[in-house]
Amino acid sequence: MRRTLALLLLAAIFVSAQSVPPPGPPRIKPPKKEKEPETQTLPLPPEPPSAVIGETAKLAFHVSPLSGKGLLTQQVRDALKALDRANGGATFVKLRAFVAGTGDMRRVVTIVSEEFFDRKMPLPAVTTVQVGALPLEGAQVVIESISAEKKTLNPNGLAFFSARPPTELVAAAKAQDAVMVQITCFVADVDQASSARVAATSFPGAAVNFVQLTRLAVDPETSCEGIGRLQKPGKGPAKLVFTATQMAFGDQEQALRLAYGRLGRALETMKAAYANTLVMSVYSLSRATADKAAAIAPEFLGGARPVGSAQIVEGLPSLDATVAIELVASAP
Repeated sequence: MRRTLALLLLAAIFVSAQSVPPPGPPRIKPPKKEKEPETQTLPLPPEPPSAVIGETAKLAFHVSPLSGKGLLTQQVRDALKALDRANGGATFVKLRAFVAGTGDMRRVVTIVSEEFFDRKMPLPAVTTVQVGALPLEGAQVVIESISAEKKTLNPNGLAFFSARPPTELVAAAKAQDAVMVQITCFVADVDQASSARVAATSFPGAAVNFVQLTRLAVDPETSCEGIGRLQKPGKGPAKLVFTATQMAFGDQEQALRLAYGRLGRALETMKAAYANTLVMSVYSLSRATADKAAAIAPEFLGGARPVGSAQIVEGLPSLDATVAIELVASAP
C-alpha cells in the first residue's frame, strides 16, 4: 500500500512539472505614447472700423511714395511701412487707397488688418477704390493717410475744399487764409498733369497725390480737392469723425438708402450724426448713379451742406457695388 501511494505521488509530481511552461524572456512594458500637441488656431485679425475719431488740432497728412517693385501685396506693405516711418509712430485715423492694375483691391483691407493687428496698433477706417492709372510705370497702389500726432499741428483748425480746377483751389485756400496740407488731383491723363502741379507748387509743404480715375477719361478736366490748415483762429470742431465707405449694390433708390443708413449708424458709434457732416465723397461707376446718390443725400443730411465731390472710378471692392460713399463729420 505504501509503495502504491509513493508511486502515485511521484506520478502526480511528474505530471505537475510537465504542465508548467518553461520560463520565457522578461516582459518589456511598451513605452507610453507621447500626447500629440493640440492644434492652435490663430485669431483672425479684426475688420477695420466703420468710423474713427481724431483730434483736429493734432491731425497730420501723408501720401505714400509710388513704387513699381513687386505685385500689389508687396506694394501695399511697402506703402504702409513708408507711411509709418513718416508718421513717426502716430496713430492712424484714416487710410484712402487708390489701386491701379489688375490686383485684387480687396487685399488692401486684409493687409492693413494683418499689419496693424500684428503690431498691436489701432485700426484706422479704410477706403479703397480702383483707378485707371498712377503716375509711375508699374505702380499699383498709392495710400493717403490721416494720423493723430501727439503735438499740436493745426491750432486754428482745418478747412476742407471740394474738387475744383487747380487755380481755383489755390484761390479758395487764399480766400480762407489756409495753407494746404493735403491735395489730391484727379487728372484725365497722368502724363499730362502739368496743370495740376500748379496747386502743388503753390503749397510746397502739402502731401500731394495725382490719380487718373479711369483708364478712358470720363472728365477731360483736371480737378483738385484738399485740406487746408487755417492760419487764423476759427470756430471749427475740436474733433472730427472719419468714416469708411459704405457701398450700394445696384442703382435703385432703396439700395442707396441702405448705404446711407449704414453711414448713419457708423456716425452714431462716434456719437455724431448726419447733421454734423462736413464732407461727403461719392465714388461711382457711372455719372447717373452718382447723381442719384447725391439727389437722395438731403433726406439724410437734413440742413447740413457738406463740401465734397462725386468721382467716377474704375471699380469698387465688391463686384456688385455701383457706388460708395464716405463722410467726414464734426464730433459733438
